[in-house]
Amino acid sequence: MSDDWAKQRTEAAREHAARLAARQDAEHARAEAMLAEFVADATAARLPPEPLQVKGYGGRGAARTPLRGWYLRHDRTVAVSTDGDFYVLTAPLSLVDRVRGVRPTPSRPPLVLGAGGKDGDSIDLADALARLLPR
Repeated sequence: MSDDWAKQRTEAAREHAARLAARQDAEHARAEAMLAEFVADATAARLPPEPLQVKGYGGRGAARTPLRGWYLRHDRTVAVSTDGDFYVLTAPLSLVDRVRGVRPTPSRPPLVLGAGGKDGDSIDLADALARLLPR
């Protein structure tokens, strides 16, 4: 009987993980579509992109990147590039990184920026994007 129970629990955990992954994929896909629409709207509105920088952890310097785009948070820790890619712009930076610059890797975007952080630190992606576009 305990073997059956263990198998059932293992299968239930697998199913739960599969459902969670599917839900996360759907959320990322929605966020990616929102970013693509924003880039098209920003380009049409002639909203100028700016050079993007990576901030060091704990405010320890900054490094330039080859990217241009729009910062999505006031603290400039996340951005969307002109290609529609989402970037988290914080990293451990060495002295060499600060001098030579870095090339961050794009991430899958969330629907809520800063979710799970301190109160007042999160913002819906839709609100962050709407705030940037001219009215």
